[in-house]
Amino acid sequence: MNELTGIHHVTAITSSAEKIYDFFTYTLGVRLVKKTVNQDDIQTYHLFFADDAGNPGTDMTFFDFPGIQKGVHGTNEISKTSFRVPSDAALEYWVKRFDKFDVKHKGIQQQFGKKVLPFVDFDDQQYQLISDEFNEGVESGTPWQKGPIPLEFAITGLGPVHIRTSLFDHVKEMLEQVFLMKEIAQEEAFHLFEMGKGGNGAQVVVEYNTVLPQSRQGFGTVHHTAFRVEDREEIDAWQQRLHGFQLPNSGFIDRYFFGSLYTRIAPSILFELATDGPGFMGDEPYETLGEKLSLPPFFESKRETIEGLVRPIDTVRSTKKIEKEYL
Repeated sequence: MNELTGIHHVTAITSSAEKIYDFFTYTLGVRLVKKTVNQDDIQTYHLFFADDAGNPGTDMTFFDFPGIQKGVHGTNEISKTSFRVPSDAALEYWVKRFDKFDVKHKGIQQQFGKKVLPFVDFDDQQYQLISDEFNEGVESGTPWQKGPIPLEFAITGLGPVHIRTSLFDHVKEMLEQVFLMKEIAQEEAFHLFEMGKGGNGAQVVVEYNTVLPQSRQGFGTVHHTAFRVEDREEIDAWQQRLHGFQLPNSGFIDRYFFGSLYTRIAPSILFELATDGPGFMGDEPYETLGEKLSLPPFFESKRETIEGLVRPIDTVRSTKKIEKEYL
């Protein structure tokens, strides 16, 4: 069994599939690489936003559960998702862009020696951009080539996942003893853990917080985060490891685009281990990724039913000329 190699994806909940599509596509310039449904709740969209070719370690995904309440940020939650940009200069570009598009942000800050730019979307989902200026470790992806962001400033993948917890000793033990991560730095209540080759694409920041109330999952919050393993053989080895620690888990689940294994490390904190492949290129050409409703083969027989449950969303971009926006 090998170490986890980095962050695979983060999955969150949105109040509107249409609005999150517009926000990621036209404000953040992150490519929609797959429009499909939640395999456990087929009336719910599952949208995958990633780098130019949908590489692992680059995708943020969203569910839009019908009728779900707004989430409450607090302790014991995956609290923030980071996106990598190439340089400190890119953050300056994004400050101007966020001001232009009325995206709420907190200005450029510094944490663990890296410059970051915290911001939120229309649901108060928490994000930050993080500069790769001095980064070493896991390589990032390739920015969306035909998106609105100049490539030298564009988002390339996922950065450190943030967890806020009142159960720090337990979470630290889980990360280190079960998932083989290492604590490499601390700044006040924030602790930095690393896996694999390390760097922005393979880090978790844990905030110890006993003051905030218990979080409540809903739109505007993260559902789970996934970490990278190579293949099914690795998933099986990790499942045996979880059994060794007597941790309840889902067993292997074939998600078609990747294989998965789920377990909870604490209340409201769900981890997934996901394989790097097969990926998102198997059922759509590169030029039109994310433009049609993509279903795994085991759902094709239900296509008519599913298309009747989910409303149509126009995600066609291949016929549009999207201009790069220099500020």
